[in-house]
Parts: sequence; structure tokens; C-alpha cells
Amino acid sequence: MSSLFPHTPLEAAIAELRRDLLDADGPRISTMRNYRFALLVYRPEEELQLRQRTATLVSELAAGGWAVLTLSLQRLLLDRVRRTGAVGQLIDMERQITRASRTGAEPERGLNFLRDQLAPLIEGPQGLAGDVADQIRLFTTANPDKAERTLVFVGRAGALYPLFRSSALLKHLDGRTGQVPVVLLYPGERHGDAGLSFMGRTAADRDYRPRLYG
Repeated sequence: MSSLFPHTPLEAAIAELRRDLLDADGPRISTMRNYRFALLVYRPEEELQLRQRTATLVSELAAGGWAVLTLSLQRLLLDRVRRTGAVGQLIDMERQITRASRTGAEPERGLNFLRDQLAPLIEGPQGLAGDVADQIRLFTTANPDKAERTLVFVGRAGALYPLFRSSALLKHLDGRTGQVPVVLLYPGERHGDAGLSFMGRTAADRDYRPRLYG
């Protein structure tokens, strides 16, 4: 028989998120009426467990009549790169630069090359934020009868490290989600009440307004 109480911080965070989503007065994942974003924080090494737990929550919500959209930032970026028709060239150039830099003074030149090439596809309101906003709009249009029971999970942010800043994504999504609750699955570490270190490797960023779970 399973325990009535969560065993890990991740399970506790998901249980708290579930409780707030299913509140009798409607989802209350944010303390701000017009800013319906939340971050579910988990350790990067918990990625597989996170996917399993959220899949279970999505199934439960769907069975209860919710419309749940799950988006992968990794897939959205790969789709963007494929549309440029330059996947092969990017891979070849990165390999050449990395190979030439291994014995030189700039071992990260390959990564810097990719960062420069991919930044326009990731950053700004027309970057990944634009793709996420478009997907949310299409989803809500397809489910007009579930406006009060719609939820979006945005995941696979860790696959974009170190090219990605979640605070920038949320800033460019603000006002473009039709007030649908959006939960960003955030691999990293929490520092204090509002500080977050992406993947546990970056300096703690306190530029976050959403409710933090975990």
C-alpha cells in the first residue's frame, strides 16, 4: 500500500501543485490575478522521475475533464533549427571548431559558436516564447469549452543549457497565454525564497515573479 504522504521533495512539490490546481475556486498557482505562471523546481538528476510524476498528474487531470498541453522546449528548438535547413552545417562547424580548440587557449569556442548561431532562434518575443505562445493559442482554440480547466506544462529546459534563460522566456510569454495557467518545469536549485540556479550551475537568479513549487 502506498503512503498517504509524499516521500521526496519532488513528490511534495507535485502534490502541492495538484492541490492548488484542483482548488474549489479554480486554479490558484499564482498570487497575481493576471500572471498565471508557476515554476516546478527539481534537481537535474531527477529528470526521469519528474517526467513520470508529471505524466501521472497529466493523466489524472485529463481523466477529470482537463485539457492539458505538454510542450518540450527541446523539440521546439530542434524544429526551428530543422526549418533553417542548416542542421548539418551547424554540426560540422561545431565539430571542426571544437576539434581545433581542444589544444588551444579557447576550449569553449565550439559552444560559443553554437550560442551565437542559435541565439536568434531562442531569444526574444519571436524566439521560443513565440512558438510556445502559438502552441497555446492553437490548443485553447481547439478546446473552447474548457477555458477554466486548461493547463500547460513547458518542459525539457535542461536540454537547452547553457543557451536558455527561463526568466526571459516567461517575460516574453507574459500577456500572450490567454490567462491559461502555465507551469515551467525548472531543473535547478533553489536559493532562499526566490533565488534559482539553472541546472545548479548558474549564479542564483532572483528575477522571478511566479509561484515556486519545490
